[in-house]
Amino acid sequence: MLLKDQRQHLRYISIFKHFPHKPFKKTNKYELLRGAARLKGLSKLAMLRLDWIIYYHTKASLNTSLTCRYFGISPKTFYKWFNRFDEIDLSSLEDQSRAPNHARQREYTNVQYLRIIELRRQYIRYGKMKLLELYTNKYPEDNSITSWKIQCIIEISGIYYHPKRQAKINRKRVLSQKRKKITELKKKKIKGFLLCLDTIVLYWNGKKRYIITAIDRYTKVAYARMYNSHSSYNAEDFLYRLYFVLDGRIENIQTDNGSEFKGLFDNRCKKLKISHYYSRIKTPKDNAVVERFNRTVQEEFVKMGNMTDDTELFNKRLSEWLIHYNFQRPHQTLDYMPPINFTCKYHKVLPMYPSST
Repeated sequence: MLLKDQRQHLRYISIFKHFPHKPFKKTNKYELLRGAARLKGLSKLAMLRLDWIIYYHTKASLNTSLTCRYFGISPKTFYKWFNRFDEIDLSSLEDQSRAPNHARQREYTNVQYLRIIELRRQYIRYGKMKLLELYTNKYPEDNSITSWKIQCIIEISGIYYHPKRQAKINRKRVLSQKRKKITELKKKKIKGFLLCLDTIVLYWNGKKRYIITAIDRYTKVAYARMYNSHSSYNAEDFLYRLYFVLDGRIENIQTDNGSEFKGLFDNRCKKLKISHYYSRIKTPKDNAVVERFNRTVQEEFVKMGNMTDDTELFNKRLSEWLIHYNFQRPHQTLDYMPPINFTCKYHKVLPMYPSST
């Protein structure tokens, strides 16, 4: 049993079957033709082409030039769709595939495909001509390879350079590198065994300043210095100064995963034969000693009227405060002794150590 829409569509076809080449009269045939197109679900372009033909038969009175001027099309375009138009099959007004009937087939072998893919991944920024030169040098026995085949393989495989994707891959590679976690280090109560480093970010008059801090986990001897940026270059400079102040007595260093403690800083640690350990991500308790020192620096020095965006002046004031911190300030964890006094009492040091500090 036919549905209502199907029966109506057959009725439209039976009406137009008897008027294949006669011009349309001013009857309801125009609406019937449009109704059949809507039932069939023609696209907007197909409906527009149907309007061309209806206008040609009704208002233009079979005048092609008038129809083309009205719709702004060329006679060639009009005759193309007019000759293709079929009253029984309105889908003849739809766009047809423009793909060639006989497409060119691939002419490379599976071995060539695998070789080109390997070269492409290794040299992602090379073009087909450079890859062709590399291929011929590496596989001189294969004389059938061409630049066109290489281009086809690249297009099919889709191996192209994407800056954002490559940056994401590079970040994953960096993070995947084995880093020494501070949990792997067995703590020892020895002077200079573990130095904890961190960075304080300060905002002053619309400017940012960075204070890199360091403290001995056991003796609490501390050092700090302000910089205009938190680059690895400045962190390397801080490590040089710290190494000189402590007379090279640094075995291990602990930092967070900040960018200032990578690059030049990490390379300098390797050259000085200092083991670099990292805190776990989002775990401030791993570096609690330097976090407490950061609070002391801000409460007892920065907020006491010593803040300025003049880095040189700030560091002079900070050096004076560090002398007081290391030589005079009592520490509860050291039985209310200054760090230098604690170091001299419980550890053998050189006579010039306190003065060089």
